[in-house]
Amino acid sequence: MATALSEEELDNEDYYSLLNVRREASSEELKAAYRRLCMLYHPDKHRDPELKSQAERLFNLVHQAYEVLSDPQTRAIYDIYGKRGLEMEGWEVVERRRTPAEIREEFERLQREREERRLQQRTNPKGTISVGIDATDLFDRYEEEYEDVSGSGFPQIEINKMHISQSIEAPLTATDTAILSGSLSTQNGNGGGSINFALRRVTSAKGWGELEFGAGDLQGPLFGLKLFRNLTPRCFVTTNCALQFSSRGIRPGLTTVLARNLDKNTVGYLQWRWGIQSAMNTSIVRDTKTSHFTVALQLGIPHSFALISYQHKFQDDDQTRVKGSLKLNRASQTYFFPIHLTDQLLPSAVFYATVGPLVVYFALHRLVIKPYLRAQKEKELEKQRESTATDILQKKQEAEAAVRLMQESVRRIIEAEESRMGLIIVNAWYGKFVNDKSRKSEKVKVIDVTVPLQCLVKDSKLILTEASKAGLPGFYDPCVGEEKSLKVLYQFRGVLHQVMALDNEALRIPKQSHRIDTDG
Repeated sequence: MATALSEEELDNEDYYSLLNVRREASSEELKAAYRRLCMLYHPDKHRDPELKSQAERLFNLVHQAYEVLSDPQTRAIYDIYGKRGLEMEGWEVVERRRTPAEIREEFERLQREREERRLQQRTNPKGTISVGIDATDLFDRYEEEYEDVSGSGFPQIEINKMHISQSIEAPLTATDTAILSGSLSTQNGNGGGSINFALRRVTSAKGWGELEFGAGDLQGPLFGLKLFRNLTPRCFVTTNCALQFSSRGIRPGLTTVLARNLDKNTVGYLQWRWGIQSAMNTSIVRDTKTSHFTVALQLGIPHSFALISYQHKFQDDDQTRVKGSLKLNRASQTYFFPIHLTDQLLPSAVFYATVGPLVVYFALHRLVIKPYLRAQKEKELEKQRESTATDILQKKQEAEAAVRLMQESVRRIIEAEESRMGLIIVNAWYGKFVNDKSRKSEKVKVIDVTVPLQCLVKDSKLILTEASKAGLPGFYDPCVGEEKSLKVLYQFRGVLHQVMALDNEALRIPKQSHRIDTDG
């Protein structure tokens, strides 16, 4: 028989996908899949030296996959650590922990230790810089007062206020975290600052509590208590009690917020605030990868208002992004530039504050940002293609060899299916399909997998598990890093059927819903 497989071959194969079984497959399911592939790839069934050599390699690969998954201990290591866990480090774990449950327990313990070390190293810095810009001179000038002043013909744009805040976290234990924060503010030459210290403790998986102490020159000492609690998986409540000490005495305050996740991107809030600036507030916030939308209504003393805010994110969350409110986020730092245009409602100011930014946004998005992001994505894909070109070629050759080994078995399967008017795979393609007219310039990258799919047909049924189809015998990935689908045209009981499934989507055929309507 052939020698053992190389480390690279082991790393590039998914044992579950190779055997076409679920990750929860029973020993009987594993044995049935193994016997089926052994009959297909057994070297003694092939006389041609080249085919015999290819059959030996695939037979050994199937045998190694079955050996790992049929043993509860090695299967537990493979599920947790992957193939590299089957090397010396994994076997050392088996010697210490005999059962799969004990292996998982050991792994979870190591995970907790790594998480604690990670928490001790992480400070999670956050900061905000807000710069107020006074541009009222653009629209509302006191020209009569500046006629004799040199350079008075140009509008004066000033920075009239600035706010800087910064916070860091220092994990003390797995449940306790110390938070230190400070802020500085200045407006029209007057300013001040404050510093706060908080200690947060996670009391359970559903809640935490936080004590806060603060002091500053604009306000007196502050003592606060904040509590957080998950009521249900989709609903939580936060309560914040505060005592503000000042020259006027102690000013208590209480804020309670009830929130509910309306869907995975939308949260609704009900807020009640008593004490300093009492108010009731209702808001809905929707945050996606491309936008942030807020609708809020507040009734309070002294401020009541209605708010609608929309912010569009040009890039991913971990990139720099510019929003409609002139906010710039980079990593954990936020830079905010509010621009004051006018003290009264002027048509020109309203126009430049609404229509102007929209026109600039759409122009930049269409002419600069969208082409840039498309070029960046294509550049990354091209680099990925170059780095995987050798591996793709090797996988293609292996898939073609597997297809040659399947020819005789497929011929017998087709004869048996035709005799009972069963399941015949007419055509099957796997890879990247382009159906959208706006993306017609993109290259279609698909491979013919008619033979491998027909080989998997048993008793007029074809069942594919929830795993990438690239790991199936006779398949390979023709477009690494891109979305892939499987398109199948098949015949069952003399009637044509067609279905398209995503790469990691389970597929069962035949189905009545796949029938092609020929009446029209």
